Amino acid sequence: MSEFFIDTLVNGLRLLTIEMPHLHSVELACTLGVGSRCEEPGRSGISHFLEHMLFRGSEDYPSGQDLEGRFEAIGGNIHAATDAETTCYHSRLHPSHIGDGMHLLASMLRRPLFAGLEIERSIVTEEAQEDLNQDGRFISPDLLMNSLLWPGHPLSQPIIGTLDSIAAFDETALRNHHQHHYTPANTVIALAGRITRETALSTVSDAFGDWRGPAPLPLAPSLPAPAKGPVSCWVQDADSQLNLQLAFRIPGRQDPATPALRMLRRVLSGGGTTRLMRRLRENLGLTYNAEAHLSLFEECGSFAVDLAVMPENLVPAMEELLQIFLELVEEPVGEGELARVLENYLFDLEFSQDHADLLASRYSWGLATGFLRSLEDERRESRQLRPENLREAARLYLTAAHLHLVVVGPYRKADRKRVDNLLAAYRCAKAAVCTA
Repeated sequence: MSEFFIDTLVNGLRLLTIEMPHLHSVELACTLGVGSRCEEPGRSGISHFLEHMLFRGSEDYPSGQDLEGRFEAIGGNIHAATDAETTCYHSRLHPSHIGDGMHLLASMLRRPLFAGLEIERSIVTEEAQEDLNQDGRFISPDLLMNSLLWPGHPLSQPIIGTLDSIAAFDETALRNHHQHHYTPANTVIALAGRITRETALSTVSDAFGDWRGPAPLPLAPSLPAPAKGPVSCWVQDADSQLNLQLAFRIPGRQDPATPALRMLRRVLSGGGTTRLMRRLRENLGLTYNAEAHLSLFEECGSFAVDLAVMPENLVPAMEELLQIFLELVEEPVGEGELARVLENYLFDLEFSQDHADLLASRYSWGLATGFLRSLEDERRESRQLRPENLREAARLYLTAAHLHLVVVGPYRKADRKRVDNLLAAYRCAKAAVCTA
């Protein structure tokens, strides 16, 4: 059986159906190809702000309470999220009310009122304040890292926007952004659960078939050449701990090294026996938690590690962390370790088949971004990986030239100098390895 079915309406809207007849619900995920990288200078955060505004009522349901109450009446609870490249609306629906759900979603996406703008501005401003300290400086390691990785590019902008940009949004700007990006050809709807392909196509066509709009706009220009690393950013902030993010700039989703980098992430984190947790926490007691993340965009990405430590643990934590990365470059991951990590990943893929929401989000995002991967694609690709593939990916991208560090919190100047020396030593070690 197919994992999913794809149908394209005449207007360009794409429908993805995952039939799971044993379930008692249907998960809806609607993904549009618009996010923070689609925003002009001075407009950062407008995609996120627009997402908020669509919850404030439509021509058919004139208040946000009315709109959300209608979703709740059919078993739903509509939510949304915006990232760099997409905006996703998602809800659970009762199988007997799929048509109602589609019409509610169509009203929300196609006919927003843009009411209550000043109230929503106040709400989003409160949300933005979470990333700032008492002096108005950014203290989010993610935002600070984006500024290092993609300087001058829309990817460096905060998804939520800045206080200045949020204060400047007006109805005209929001309507223009909506008109250009909320179009059928820029939209993917995924339905997963107790639904058939025929029912999904009929209900979506009924709600969205007469929708018209322009073709999607192109993404922002290509990235400039990155500065040679190591590059670091240090922000003093009053806290009991330091928040660290160490990241390597890597290529985008379609790069041949992507499967190996994804498996390297799982070698580093995902359980108590993985390298970060075993060595930084269990062996040395330097942190409560350390996690590796892989962010992949169209033509670029980052391989990052996040952790929090007390100030006195900064230097030993950095020493161990850099040593862990250096070992990935110098030594192949053992066959036994790779087999254990791979088996755990394959179990995760199998378990995901029990979660309609995960499948709907996974596939709708994949189709919207041009990176649709079936579970079987993932299994086959992962099983082909060998230790030498992981080492080659590490040799290419876990290098000093790609290395960036963000430290936020009450750091000591002497420790900053010692960390700078560690980064310089990592540069020398990598140079020796890469020229061997």
